[in-house]
Amino acid sequence: MSDRVGVVWDDRLSEYDFGPGHPLAPVRVQLAMRLAAELGLFSPASVSILTPVEPVDDADILRVHEAGYVEAVRQASHDPHFYDAARGLGTDDDPVFPEMHRASCRVAGASLMAAKAVHAGEVEHAVNLAGGLHHALPGAAEGFCVYNDIGVAIAWLLDQGVERIAYIDVDVHHGDGVQAMFWNDPRVMTISIHESPTSLFPGTGWPSETGGPSAPGTAVNIAVPAGTNDQGWLRALHAVVPDLLGAFQPQVLVTQHGVDTHFEDPLAHLLISLDGQRMAFEAIHRWAHRYAGGRWVALGGGGYEWVNVVPRAWAHLIAIATGHPIAPETLLPEAFHEFVLEALGRQAPGRMTDGRQPWPRPFDQGFDPDDPIDRAVMQTREVVFPVHGLTAEPSLWF
Repeated sequence: MSDRVGVVWDDRLSEYDFGPGHPLAPVRVQLAMRLAAELGLFSPASVSILTPVEPVDDADILRVHEAGYVEAVRQASHDPHFYDAARGLGTDDDPVFPEMHRASCRVAGASLMAAKAVHAGEVEHAVNLAGGLHHALPGAAEGFCVYNDIGVAIAWLLDQGVERIAYIDVDVHHGDGVQAMFWNDPRVMTISIHESPTSLFPGTGWPSETGGPSAPGTAVNIAVPAGTNDQGWLRALHAVVPDLLGAFQPQVLVTQHGVDTHFEDPLAHLLISLDGQRMAFEAIHRWAHRYAGGRWVALGGGGYEWVNVVPRAWAHLIAIATGHPIAPETLLPEAFHEFVLEALGRQAPGRMTDGRQPWPRPFDQGFDPDDPIDRAVMQTREVVFPVHGLTAEPSLWF
């Protein structure tokens, strides 16, 4: 149980909007927050809504982004025809929209607000579903991400004297922007589990990407093959992450919870269920307490099945963070069904489960060299574990 949990929300976060037809629609987060409210997740006295959210200022953005890029975003915010391929602005992934700079700064402000609340001890965990824009690079927009709110929050924590931060990214896409920002910083360990770059954007996140010369072994990439299901994904996550957290001993855990790993997601090729995602969130919550003294900043991310997946998955995330997990068989509230039908003309799912019961078979209970998941895990363990004094080989082999 967590004594104090903050959930960051402000209706103005919905201004981060690339327009009709874009996959990263603000309705995703709005539906998740509405479902969480209908389920009573904000009712306990230990849970507080952190608001209002103000945009970060230039000093915060410039911790991780180039000045020329920030100026380009400002220009694009007032020019509907702005196009700069080198900066990633005006593209299909990142079309410009009015006041894009301010809206992007507000998303970053929400994640910074979460980080500040955790750092000050005002809350133990803080959740910002509107955040998680992990693809934004120091000098360019990429993959629906203009400013990297994760990088902004981590950089601020470092400036406050935090010495070790672990970042875990369970989005289906590689967390390339965050990795790039802290590639050569030994104070930050970035761990990303994602679909293999052979089959999915952004084409990075190979196990061989392990950090810069001053930070060897601090970039960790688990690249699982397309078609990976709950069992394989959870096995890979558990086979790498807890051992590294135990060795690194982070003071704060920052996590990105994209749910585009789901088998219904239209933009990727993994086969993870809502139940598998929930189990990953539960594990990360345990790891926050076990390895980071409970200091946990949890952010949103990808997820493009707006009705069936994102609201339920992120309601589970909030529930787990607050220490009031939702039983999988729980029915979605009737008021939520009515709202979704009226707003989107769709039927919401019936229960908070896909009816799966996965479990992560421990890696030490047999390594199979013919299993593509086990091979992916070993590729990561072999290049990273020895740097941290860990043994890559499992204790038992098939």
